[in-house]
Amino acid sequence: QVQLVESGGGLVQPGGSLRLSCAASGFSLTYYAIGWFRQAPGKEREGLLCISQSDRSTYYADSVKGRFTISRDNARNTVYLQMNSLKPEDTAVYYCARGPNCGRHNYWGQGTQVTVSS
Repeated sequence: QVQLVESGGGLVQPGGSLRLSCAASGFSLTYYAIGWFRQAPGKEREGLLCISQSDRSTYYADSVKGRFTISRDNARNTVYLQMNSLKPEDTAVYYCARGPNCGRHNYWGQGTQVTVSS
């Protein structure tokens, strides 16, 4: 069964860090670009960044440049989103999605909640 499962979300104070995981099953992440997205209450889904099959990172959102990074561990079939210097406006449900290349994502995980609050 093809699945993408996000984990690692939670409550963190402003200025803190979290690392989200996107674990794949039923297929190999090696062959796909993986993107991270988020959706805050009442807002549209926002693309954050993506990692290609050749490990090239592409940022979709200027708001996370310098704070968020993406990486993949093919041995664990997992992609990570490292989030530093978190702000209350980063509060959202975070999703990962696969696609044939960055900019085209057609299979989504269920999401993990991130709340940044003191």
